Amino acid sequence: MANHPLWQEEYWLPLMQLYLKKPVGVKAIYSRAMVELALELNIEPQFLYEQMFWLRRHSTPSLNLLWNKFTNHLKKLNADVEQLRLMRGFNHPDEFYRGVETKDTWQNDFKPLKNYYANLDESKNILMPLHLIIILDLYFHLTPITMVKETSEIQDLVKLTDIDAGVIVDVMDAFQQCDPYYNRITLEVSPLFESCHDIWQRYGNGDPKGLAALASQLKEYFRK
Repeated sequence: MANHPLWQEEYWLPLMQLYLKKPVGVKAIYSRAMVELALELNIEPQFLYEQMFWLRRHSTPSLNLLWNKFTNHLKKLNADVEQLRLMRGFNHPDEFYRGVETKDTWQNDFKPLKNYYANLDESKNILMPLHLIIILDLYFHLTPITMVKETSEIQDLVKLTDIDAGVIVDVMDAFQQCDPYYNRITLEVSPLFESCHDIWQRYGNGDPKGLAALASQLKEYFRK
């Protein structure tokens, strides 16, 4: 069983609560509920996903006791989790984990971008880096002439993410400004350029299969 500097034994309770939510079982790494719990605990989704497998296997005597205690007493489990959330510091990692070295790259992927505001419906078109990662994967499957609103793959992404097609095209336009193979010359730098450049530096020059696999996992965040 893996160790994590921020993991506490009490966290088995919210993890079990999530596991027992219908459909019962191990949840996708980037399902919205898994990500929300990860942000709440300040522990990356990948680690929680691995812990959920240990939980499912009743891997230790203490986990077996948890199963015996709560499997048929979900109200008790929910009450205990609620009590845990009321503890001082829970869901306040800046205070609770002061002095503990952590990396917050993954958290930033689920935070709204501050340097872009859609001129459509802002409440609908809130972009996060996770959107940019998914769009970058699609970018590598299209050609510039097909990076338009009407393209079926873009429309599919609109339906999944509820982000307007025009915004997705804007993101692809910014990726074109990052793409050294496209060698695009423009007089106006996209307001999304900096954020898209960061994503390009992380994934644009790597293994496209790895990016595709990550994008596929991240899409689970939007599926209900």
